[in-house]
Amino acid sequence: MTPSTTVRSPLRLYGRDAELAVLASLLEQLRRGDGGALVLAAPPGIGRTALLREAAEAHRERGPVRYAAATGAIRSVPGGGLGALLGPGVSGSAPPPVVSPDALLDRLRELGAGRPLLVCVDDAHAWDPASRAALALAARRLGPGSRIAVLLTAADSTAFAGLPVLQPAPLDEGAAGALLDRLTSGTEGLDPVVRAELLREAAGNPRLLTGLTGRLTPDQLAGRTPLPFPLPGGEAVLAAHAERLDGLPDRTRALLLLAAAAQEHEPDGTGADALLLLRAGTRSGLPRTFLDRALSGTSVTGSILQRAGSRVHFTHRLVARAVLHRAPWPHRRAAHELLATLLTEAAPVPPPGTTPAPPVPLAALVQRACAAPGPDAGLAARIEAAAIAPFPHAERSAALARAALLSTEPALRAARFAGAAEQAGLAGDPCLARALLARAGPRTVGAAGPGGDPGQGLAPYVHGMLALRSGPAADAHEALLASAGLLAPHDPRRALDALLGAAEAAWAAGDALGHLDAMNRLARIPVDVDLEHYRAGMCAVLEGRTAKGHALLRRCLDPAGDPGVPAALLRAGVAALVLGDVAAACRAGARALAAVRTRGPDALLPQALEHLAYAELRAGRHAGARAHALEGLHAARRTGQPNSSAHLHAVLALAASVEGPAEACAAHAEAALAGAGPHGLAQAGTLATWARARADLASGRPGEAAARLAPLVGTGPGRGHFAARTLAVPCWVEAAVLAGRLPEESGELHAAVDEFASWTARTADPGAPAQLARCRALLAPADAADARYAEALDHHGRAGGDFERARTHLLYGQWLRRRRRTREARGPLRDALVAFQRCSARAWAERAAGELRAAGEPVAERRDAAGEPLAALTPQQQRIARCVAEGATNREVALRLSLSPRTVDHHLRNVFAALGIRSRTELARLLSP
Repeated sequence: MTPSTTVRSPLRLYGRDAELAVLASLLEQLRRGDGGALVLAAPPGIGRTALLREAAEAHRERGPVRYAAATGAIRSVPGGGLGALLGPGVSGSAPPPVVSPDALLDRLRELGAGRPLLVCVDDAHAWDPASRAALALAARRLGPGSRIAVLLTAADSTAFAGLPVLQPAPLDEGAAGALLDRLTSGTEGLDPVVRAELLREAAGNPRLLTGLTGRLTPDQLAGRTPLPFPLPGGEAVLAAHAERLDGLPDRTRALLLLAAAAQEHEPDGTGADALLLLRAGTRSGLPRTFLDRALSGTSVTGSILQRAGSRVHFTHRLVARAVLHRAPWPHRRAAHELLATLLTEAAPVPPPGTTPAPPVPLAALVQRACAAPGPDAGLAARIEAAAIAPFPHAERSAALARAALLSTEPALRAARFAGAAEQAGLAGDPCLARALLARAGPRTVGAAGPGGDPGQGLAPYVHGMLALRSGPAADAHEALLASAGLLAPHDPRRALDALLGAAEAAWAAGDALGHLDAMNRLARIPVDVDLEHYRAGMCAVLEGRTAKGHALLRRCLDPAGDPGVPAALLRAGVAALVLGDVAAACRAGARALAAVRTRGPDALLPQALEHLAYAELRAGRHAGARAHALEGLHAARRTGQPNSSAHLHAVLALAASVEGPAEACAAHAEAALAGAGPHGLAQAGTLATWARARADLASGRPGEAAARLAPLVGTGPGRGHFAARTLAVPCWVEAAVLAGRLPEESGELHAAVDEFASWTARTADPGAPAQLARCRALLAPADAADARYAEALDHHGRAGGDFERARTHLLYGQWLRRRRRTREARGPLRDALVAFQRCSARAWAERAAGELRAAGEPVAERRDAAGEPLAALTPQQQRIARCVAEGATNREVALRLSLSPRTVDHHLRNVFAALGIRSRTELARLLSP
């Protein structure tokens, strides 16, 4: 491979601020005349040598430095390490091969010539034992007044027990990314997929990242040509790991080779099967007592191999690769063939009387692929045929990648890499999926000739499915539509999934026509009866044939096929929400979650949790929705699905707008909007904005709530998601009325309520009639509002749901108090307070309590954060003082508390007098935490 001439070396250390601070402290201590010692222990390539050199350069201006490295020439010479460190004596004679610790310290003081001396030893673990022991003993004696500091680097600290140890960790993602940016600063542009693969492969090892980047051509870095597999450039780091193994006994190295080979058919990071490894070791002639000790961690292999239950892992992922890289090819091939034989022998035997021979297990085929000396089309085809369910998606991905490497035809190679990428995506590893797609290379549609290429639509399909979870929704929609057309003639199952994915992307983007188009295209593919009911029902609803659509959607609420298919259950949940049957949506969501947990794939877990959490929100089960959404958010982060994270943050914001605190609602809403904006996720953006507005209402800021909601429910370009905006109408009506904006927005409010009424007539949502009556009560003239509120409460009594009923009680009580019917207001306000407390709606409960105090009924006062500065004020004065301290004007306070500005001004003067202050600034300072 031709090295790239555009790659540059780093000019500084990245991500090492903490380590540099420790070294600076050691050097400052040395400059004061006090010595000490420190061991930098880390695997090869992590940067321990760079830190050592940084410390040496930093000290040169203040004192002498003695620097020695464990070169090959001195490793096997007794005393060679000390000889390299001390050099010729002051008198010109050579130092003795081994010296006592006291003599060594005296010699170092002599070399320091009265100045603070820094002793740096790189790879001290590779020194000869005598030199290593003498240096360790001498270093332990350093302390105040010694004027010598010893700084060592080692692969581990085993040989330097008792000395302080600093273990530099692999670079975090930010530091590794900054280093990679520096390394590729002269390239035309680093492809995002290539960037992710380099960071993934290097795993925070700066030397490995530098080596990998330096071996790629500009075209490969820019993504114009496929990446090689495996990536070149890590040979030096692998060799450094392997050097530690060269001195081990033959049988230990044989066991390590078997352990490394046994991981090759397993998904990355899962280790090897301990029982398989034990059988392989026994079959290869290793003593059983040795194997038992080695696999229990009580022998020399304990620092290299670790056992956890039935699995065996290398302590560092690069060690396994180093073992395979170091082993002679005949030994590697023999190990893989032995494992393939054992895996085949362990395969289930068919019952007597059956004619077919037992199939070779997928794991055995992969091991045979590892033993293959070159491409093998027949073996590749056998692996592809075997890589089917019920094998886990991660295992199938690894097998298909092996099949791709064995393929001789470019089209088959690309198709198998794309298939491996598909399985990696389903396993919840989108970074690996993109890396495998990058190795498939560019494809030309129709390149296979008149019959077409059966794999030509697979790569765009996988691209689209990955974009559906982590890219712009519009991109996913278009990619999946295009792939469906390519796949339809020869792969109808994937074509069907592509169209369903395109419809899902359009829905997330708020593109009703795009969703309808994808569902109409689905009619050209044979589907089962439940899916056809779902398709036809969704099309009918979006085309305005609501009754017909609802009738069809009701037929797919209980799928007739396999009751444990997650996708069918998720569609049933969507159908239930479109119908407004929130109870059915919760049931379908719970069944879908159970199916995903049981069957997978892992990539569907965030969506299953999101669907269930949203259904629970609609049903008023806010605590359950929060718990499921939090779990979904963790799953989305683990599986690399930022779009799902945005949706789940929106659900969490809605839950926090009920339960509080307001800061949590704002944080989740901002996170949802940050993800929704760049990727065009209109549904997540609408829900997050609605959540912020609802939190504003809870805090008594109706003006801000109205300003947030007006664009969503209006008719302009900022209109919200077509399926979510209607749900926010009751909040907008409430906010606009409480903010006093009724005259200027009366027409729009009534139009929005009419639209909400139309939706209420079509939906089965039991809470919709109550919210509609509440909206009409807010807009009704004084002589009709009583009846409207009574109607709303009657509907609430049939529908259930503490939170929405409490909101209606609160608004009714507030309306009564505004008309000076304070005695009548206390009952609804008391009911609102109790209901809010029952559903843990803290901010709403505080608002209800304030209204109840204003109506003349005492309520237990929450202890003020600033102590008791408001204890001398009346409840109404306390509410006004808090609002003013938050920065509200008298008019804003009047709107918030349903008072006149003159009344607010009167109370505020009395507040100032009672508290002995003169300004709003002093009041804010008095009440600040």
